[in-house]
Amino acid sequence: MNGIKRLAIVTTHPVQYHVPWLIRLAEKGIQLKVFYTWEQARNGIVYDPGFGRNIKWDIPLQEGYDLQFIKNSSPWSGTGHFWGIVNPGLNKEIESWRPDCLLVFGWNFYSHLQCIRHFHNKIPILFRGDSILLYEGKGIRRWARRLFLTWVYRHVDYALYVGTHNKSYYLKYGLDPSQLVYTPHAIDVDRFSEPGKASIHDSVAWKKELGIPADHLTVLYAGKMTRLKNPSFIIDLAHACKGLPLSFILVGNGRLKAALQERCKNNRKIIFLDFQNQTMMPLVYRLGDILIMPSIKETWGLAISEAMACGRPVMASDKVGCAVDLVQEYKTGITFNIHDIDACTRFLKYLCEDRSRLAAMGVNAANLIRRFTFTHIVDSITGLLARMDK
Repeated sequence: MNGIKRLAIVTTHPVQYHVPWLIRLAEKGIQLKVFYTWEQARNGIVYDPGFGRNIKWDIPLQEGYDLQFIKNSSPWSGTGHFWGIVNPGLNKEIESWRPDCLLVFGWNFYSHLQCIRHFHNKIPILFRGDSILLYEGKGIRRWARRLFLTWVYRHVDYALYVGTHNKSYYLKYGLDPSQLVYTPHAIDVDRFSEPGKASIHDSVAWKKELGIPADHLTVLYAGKMTRLKNPSFIIDLAHACKGLPLSFILVGNGRLKAALQERCKNNRKIIFLDFQNQTMMPLVYRLGDILIMPSIKETWGLAISEAMACGRPVMASDKVGCAVDLVQEYKTGITFNIHDIDACTRFLKYLCEDRSRLAAMGVNAANLIRRFTFTHIVDSITGLLARMDK
């Protein structure tokens, strides 16, 4: 590449699903600098309203690449709303670095949208987000949103789409297929798949400590205890499956947790665990034989990807964005409607009747997720920059 050498990246804060491929991209010879717009997260501690607590990930996220936190002057700083990210000096800092190209994560913050507008027609603008069409509203609000988003994406040269639903979203809002580049949502597959025998042994010991019978299959939920994540579905499912050799583990925190625990305080087949940090998650996923994600709204669902990397089949609601890409019916798991508990009961009964089916689905899941890696993202971006340079 002769012309496209310096890539500026704008995003709110370090995220464990982005940093690994940013480092790999820099190792490919791309001079990149990440401009973080949520300055208040620079110490690595962020308040997550879904978990209802401060979170500090226990894996390094600010090493191995060039980064800068930009002063955020919002009095309501945070990533939960448009005015939570206001950086008066952002565009000037980017200009002083003299990038050849700009990648912006998300338009839904004041500074990010202004940055896209400022650099439009000055340097190529790449955009990455994971919005989908499954949750569009109705009536005049839907019409107004479509009009606005069509205007936003006129300022974008290329959109880096993460999956099938995300691609449909960009096409709906006016981007041409030639502007779309596949950069799949990815995880560190090796970190989840490689622990192997030690994690298997530890998970067996942990399940025994939790009082789970050795002959039970375990259905795992790992996430926030909020309305949109819909963990109450799992309690209903557990009651519907009371005659089957199953235990249910719900890992996480959130405002619904206490009420859920009260609902099933006398049910020994339903177990609650607190939030677990990143280094524990390969073991946590191995507590379960199957992962369930019953979300009402979920643009992708990276816990599905992580569980599959651990060799676990999955159960995803049809409102989980990744289901269309990752769930192959009765091969890697099932997709279900949140009003159809019977479909989930039938699936779990099917697995209980023949445990070899569970193992086969786990192998299929582990093989499929190998197509969704950080390498795929890096190769797509470097390929795009090379094409833009011609």
